[in-house]
Amino acid sequence: MVQVVPVRNKRQFDLFIKFPFKLYKNNPYWVPPLISDEKFTLNKKKNPAFEYSDAELWLAYKDGEVVGRIAGIINHSYIKKWGNKYARFGWIDFIDDPEVSKALLETVEEWAKKNGMEGIHGPLGFCDLDKEGMLVEGFEELGTFVTIYNYPYYMKHMEALGYVKDADWIEIEITVPDNDIAEKISALAQRAKEKYGLSVVPFKKSKDVLPFAKEIFDLLNKGYEHLYGVVPITPKQVECYVKQFFSYVNVDYISVIKDKDGTLAGFGIIMPSLSKAAQKSKGRLFPFGFIHFLKAIRKNDTLDLYLVAIKPELRSKGVPYILLDELTKAALKNGVVRAIASPELETNHAVQSMWRSYKTRIHRRRRCYLKLFNKSSEGDAQPSES
Repeated sequence: MVQVVPVRNKRQFDLFIKFPFKLYKNNPYWVPPLISDEKFTLNKKKNPAFEYSDAELWLAYKDGEVVGRIAGIINHSYIKKWGNKYARFGWIDFIDDPEVSKALLETVEEWAKKNGMEGIHGPLGFCDLDKEGMLVEGFEELGTFVTIYNYPYYMKHMEALGYVKDADWIEIEITVPDNDIAEKISALAQRAKEKYGLSVVPFKKSKDVLPFAKEIFDLLNKGYEHLYGVVPITPKQVECYVKQFFSYVNVDYISVIKDKDGTLAGFGIIMPSLSKAAQKSKGRLFPFGFIHFLKAIRKNDTLDLYLVAIKPELRSKGVPYILLDELTKAALKNGVVRAIASPELETNHAVQSMWRSYKTRIHRRRRCYLKLFNKSSEGDAQPSES
């Protein structure tokens, strides 16, 4: 018999955070999160996302052992913006036992109904910068540090419980081009700079990026506002993300483009792949885990493309070519052979067209599932495209 209990104390919270380390032990494709990051994100007193969200965590037990976990989230900012009274589920993991997955999902569904929700979708976090989307293709590909990994059996459990596809994201692997293609991109970038008065901001140290942080997140909010499930990132969240990420970025991979008036035209934030470093660190920065991360940041043949945003009115005026030129030059300089794009909606043809000059393949695919209560789940009422 499966028993699902709410997380109410520190011991249960630790079990919730660490369950995936047991479930995916020795799995060569799973990339563990930093335990400290997970504890921050799910801490109601620390994460600013709780200013517009309610959440509950549950653990599933069977024969005295933890066999699954799930989080339920009610994002009031999402409901206000999109008009859908949907709860979210996230941080979902379970053994290959239909009784366990059924108990977990029914628990979060009942919680959602009691709180007046009309449906539930996920896996989603509090905002678009949290990990989202259940893996449905690419199970034998090494994951990235900012994405979810799960076993193939998860899909079967979701479908058996009445969940249907609401949106898919794809991750594209990009091969760094040869010099001929790089030169063509560079020529197009130079033409755009001259024609539209665009310029690249030079950075020497990571702290040099900080003055642009507010503009970067303002553009991110504007550029991503129409995408699936996206809610605005608040000023307090911006402060947290800046402290969390901007302190250790490699400035070779930060591109900030200004227009002729000196305002932000576009940006790209890229990181050397942290996947293998995270595996070696086993989710901990200290006492020695940080050494693996420092080595990965300094020398790496793989990049993860985190965030790209361009001022809407400049998307057709060469800014993408300038960002690509900066990325390609940095990649060639540092011996990079490939890059993995962060999940992008399969319908986001504008972003996918950026890679048309490169050799690419779909690396992985992930899905947001939806279940409407007392209705036929035919898909989300909101637009699921870019």
